[in-house]
Amino acid sequence: MATATAGKAKKSKKKSAKAQPKVFTFEWKGVNRDGKKTSGELRGTSAIEIKSQLKLQGVKPKAVRKKANSLFKSEKKITAMDIAMMTRQVATMLSAGVPIVTTLELLGRGHEKPKMRELLATIVGDVQSGIPLSDSLKPHRQYFDDLYVDLVAAGEHSGSLDAVFDRIATYREKAEALKSKIKKAMFYPAAVVVVAIAVTALLLLFVVPQFEEIFQGFGAELPAFTQMIVDISRWLQASWYIFVIAIIIAVFSFKRAHLHSQSFRNRVDEFVLKIPAIGDILDKGAMARFARTLSTTFAAGVPLIDGLESSAGASGNYVYRSALLKVRQEVMAGMQMNVAMRTTGLFPDMLIQMVMIGEESGGLDEMLNKVANIYEMQVDDAVDGLSSLIEPIMMVVIGTLVGGLIVGMYLPIFQMGNVVG
Repeated sequence: MATATAGKAKKSKKKSAKAQPKVFTFEWKGVNRDGKKTSGELRGTSAIEIKSQLKLQGVKPKAVRKKANSLFKSEKKITAMDIAMMTRQVATMLSAGVPIVTTLELLGRGHEKPKMRELLATIVGDVQSGIPLSDSLKPHRQYFDDLYVDLVAAGEHSGSLDAVFDRIATYREKAEALKSKIKKAMFYPAAVVVVAIAVTALLLLFVVPQFEEIFQGFGAELPAFTQMIVDISRWLQASWYIFVIAIIIAVFSFKRAHLHSQSFRNRVDEFVLKIPAIGDILDKGAMARFARTLSTTFAAGVPLIDGLESSAGASGNYVYRSALLKVRQEVMAGMQMNVAMRTTGLFPDMLIQMVMIGEESGGLDEMLNKVANIYEMQVDDAVDGLSSLIEPIMMVVIGTLVGGLIVGMYLPIFQMGNVVG
């Protein structure tokens, strides 16, 4: 009997899943309470449902139609900055006394991205059904990581959800700003390499062959430097596709190995820290992320052990992640955090001294916040310095390549002029 009952329950679940109506995006136009024309998009199962939603919002619908799918238009993805902005708005509205459900509903209705509206509507539905906010965020791990969920849970338990959201918003905003600076630092060297390769390839493929036709009429032996450029040009014209395929295979292999091999990612993390100029920026960025994360978690009431685990993951580099997990083990064994950090031999004395002062004064979160600010400022200065350095380097590299090719092409003409003279 129990088996039969279970079988019926499974069948009923399957039927209900199959019978669940599809949700579509509808475009609507109408008139609000003030008599002004308004429009927008809503998701629902039918036009009748959309009209009911609009009437509840005080909008008199004039036209409701299903949004047509386009091959050329795709819905904008939810970015980390969208989550950071949403968090800041939640913090502001909660501090003003607006309930969390009303806050999320208002933000969901007014957001420009349909996916964000759908995400917030799902969270609101879960909260309204009695699920805690932190638990309602867990199914959406791609947007709300473990640190975000843990901080919200700590805020719910302490009754200071507005203060926690304010800390999360500050943390996310600082993290995104730091990420943008580091990307900027990585972009300039890559731009130099790409531009140099592109300019050289264009000259070898289209300019050098024109000079080669002129040299064939001379009937004289070309200088060694000019002959080398001509040979490279001939090889590139005959085998350019091999060069392109090799680049594509190299990029694909690197991405695949980086995605599927932890050991390869670890080696890459170790290598990038040794790159001149770039490594120093990544080094300071990792320490800034670690300090900012640990400061945020500790201030929100998360235990230091759990905060160290979160900050290890947030550091973004295998070297620092391993060191911080080692610090965590030492702290669990009863060692002071500053002593454990010194044993790793990785962290600078200034950082260790400030952690020691924070531990002794009971203001570890404040000290770590100051450390994060210091390293973020250093990253900012280093990126600006690298930008000002890269620009002349780019001009020198491209000028050397172009100038070298031009000199190589004009050498036979100069020799001919000397012979005639």
